[in-house]
Amino acid sequence: MSGTDDEPISAREASRLFADWKAAPAIVLAVSGGPDSLALMWLAARWRKALKRGPALSVVTVDHGLRPEAALEARAVKRQAAALDLPHRTLKWHGAKPSSGIQAAARAARYSLLAGAAKRAGATHIMIAHTRDDQAETVMMRLSRGSGITGLAAMARETERDGVVLARPLLDVPKARLLATLAKAKVGFASDPSNADPRFARPRWRELMPLLAAEGCNAYSLARLAARAARADAALERMADGAAQFLASLGGTSERPGVDAVAFLELPAEIRIRLLLRWLTQQGYEGLPELGKVETLSAALLQAMTKAAPAGKIRFRQTLAGAIVTLTKDRLMIGPAPPRRGRSR
Repeated sequence: MSGTDDEPISAREASRLFADWKAAPAIVLAVSGGPDSLALMWLAARWRKALKRGPALSVVTVDHGLRPEAALEARAVKRQAAALDLPHRTLKWHGAKPSSGIQAAARAARYSLLAGAAKRAGATHIMIAHTRDDQAETVMMRLSRGSGITGLAAMARETERDGVVLARPLLDVPKARLLATLAKAKVGFASDPSNADPRFARPRWRELMPLLAAEGCNAYSLARLAARAARADAALERMADGAAQFLASLGGTSERPGVDAVAFLELPAEIRIRLLLRWLTQQGYEGLPELGKVETLSAALLQAMTKAAPAGKIRFRQTLAGAIVTLTKDRLMIGPAPPRRGRSR
């Protein structure tokens, strides 16, 4: 990304930012009324207008029903969208709101509503206005939780969710440049007080970012860390693909199900853990298991393999994430666990 961190984004830069999606049939722009998403809308409209042919753009605002000002902000977005010749729709999050974890619940509801709107519009992509600053905050939050390499890769430029692709064209753009872009275009914006509410983790990290930047841990460095982690993560996934193919080549039968336990446990620890994560997610009914629990499982399997066991006898058995893991003398098997009482698969 060229330009200084506080100058407006030019039309040429906007063209490069959005170029990956010019062949999409239709795109939904997620616009809340805050500066980042309004800048996304303004830049995307400018980009689309410059194309002879390009995707149909529509704007969706989600009103979570958590603040009385949200309805007014949605109407302001509608006016801005109309000025850019973009259709706009406001979607509301209905129903009871949880007393805890409200931000996570609101985020899940927002993406679900956006995905539904995209499918109705024939859109393959939803554009989200995450910036380099958001990426840096995400990296710090995940560092504080001891995340693995996949977690430190933070947000990707594209992510599949609910049958559509979330696109983040501004992920390497500093927020200051978006503010400068809006100022030059004379576009006003709303401020959500929850973005500065210290009850939530992200605003607390946002407050710390200037102190970290003074020590060299700025948004650019943290985003670069995320990019390098993503590169390493992709390489490790390719290695895990190769390991899975190797284990499959060793064969398995109805009499000897699963994979060769010795070959599996001789793999590097990171590859073992990644394969366990895949298999548990595929076979279980509780979603992606926690990384720490899978690390513990991998170590337990390695320890169990050192113990003597007659042929056909079970060395180790454990249920995790709705899957059951069984280690015999020479086979590792992972399959669906019996559903818990009162729950159907």
